[in-house]
Amino acid sequence: MLELLLTTYAFCYHFQLDDPLIQLVEDYKWINFFDFRWKLGIDGLSLGPVLLTGFITTLATLAAWPVTRDSRLFHFLMLAMYSGQIGSFSSRDLLLFFIMWELELIPVYLLLSMWGGKKRLYSATKFILYTAGGSIFLLMGVLGVGLYGSNEPTLNFETSVNQSYPVALEIIFYIGFLIAFAVKLPILPLHTWLPDTHGEAHYSTCMLLAGILLKMGAYGLIRINMELLPHAHSIFSPWLMVVGTIQIIYAASTSLGQRNLKKRIAYSSVSHMGFILIGIASITDTGLNGAILQIISHGFIGAALFFLAGTSYDRIRLVYLDEMGGVAIPMPKIFTMFSSFSMASLALPGMSGFVAEVLVFLGIITSQKYLLMPKIAITFVMAIGMILTPIYLLSMSRQIFYGYKLFNTPNSYVFYSGPRELFVSISIFIPVIGIGMYPDFVLSLSVDKVEGIISNYFYR
Repeated sequence: MLELLLTTYAFCYHFQLDDPLIQLVEDYKWINFFDFRWKLGIDGLSLGPVLLTGFITTLATLAAWPVTRDSRLFHFLMLAMYSGQIGSFSSRDLLLFFIMWELELIPVYLLLSMWGGKKRLYSATKFILYTAGGSIFLLMGVLGVGLYGSNEPTLNFETSVNQSYPVALEIIFYIGFLIAFAVKLPILPLHTWLPDTHGEAHYSTCMLLAGILLKMGAYGLIRINMELLPHAHSIFSPWLMVVGTIQIIYAASTSLGQRNLKKRIAYSSVSHMGFILIGIASITDTGLNGAILQIISHGFIGAALFFLAGTSYDRIRLVYLDEMGGVAIPMPKIFTMFSSFSMASLALPGMSGFVAEVLVFLGIITSQKYLLMPKIAITFVMAIGMILTPIYLLSMSRQIFYGYKLFNTPNSYVFYSGPRELFVSISIFIPVIGIGMYPDFVLSLSVDKVEGIISNYFYR
């Protein structure tokens, strides 16, 4: 809570929204052997994720209240994960970014392997293999960018932004970074660790994974691939657009076939990440702003859905949808909040998801990089994905909350949600409605930075 108050204070009293440059900089030499600096700073692109991280981590800590086995270690690991995420979003040195990127892997692995479900060791091992494998490509890209064109490594973000590379070399760097961020985002076909991880993790860990961890991949794509390597991004953006479109359809279709409640929500997260990918690939102010807004919006919605799924499990001890039914009668408050967040996830007007997806649509339509027919085709396929979203979300709500199946089982001791559940749910619901009604609050943080990034691009 103190960290959240500190970040909020820094935003309210020390951050200038009309200044696109790095602010609140902390910079000193860390390792004298080569030019490696401990350099942290915040700009319009990183401010939103930093505030989101503080907010979701605080609520996830409150959601972890029922954890009694080794609770001190559990909360220590959550705070260690918090440090790595804040460090990743605020690093201004490439090697420091890599170190912070790696720092949160160990806490997540331990949180999964010690407080997960029956297949927790399998899921934790799969998670660490995927993410650590992707991090090898990130380290190679960081060293390549740092060592190019200089006898001494230059790892400063500001220096790297102004550096130009031969096109072939820039493409190699881009592919390396893309693989690392594709695992974390995740992008097809490197997404298979996510449903297993979410299916076995404790729901407070799921809140951190869905709310923040996935957004690190999207942030890296914008911060490094878009900002540092514009020529390669211009070449690869059509392919990212195609992959993002396929991802929306594939993950939405796969989600519909999941029996496990948390896996169904996990696949919905994969589908929504496709919108972020398309917004980044559109190379327009509108599309990129939509992608950033989707990062913030899905951070709230995804964390809330996993929290409500976990609190429901705490009461009825069921995780498979075909075993549930009739939960709305004994748990009307959880039913109301779950339905509300499902509406937000399917982009109901007036909620944050609607504004983000509309901006991504407008970004594609107004993009000068693509011809008219490809834009129409991509928009049409995206629209099909948006039709599939309410199908799997509403069928999920029907299977959980309607009917009478639950009352024919021995698990009939269900009781009402307590003040903790209501506080966490309402705390997340307020910004979802607030952003939906007044999206300029989030967009004003990043609009100047987005204009600076897009201004580096030329259309071939």
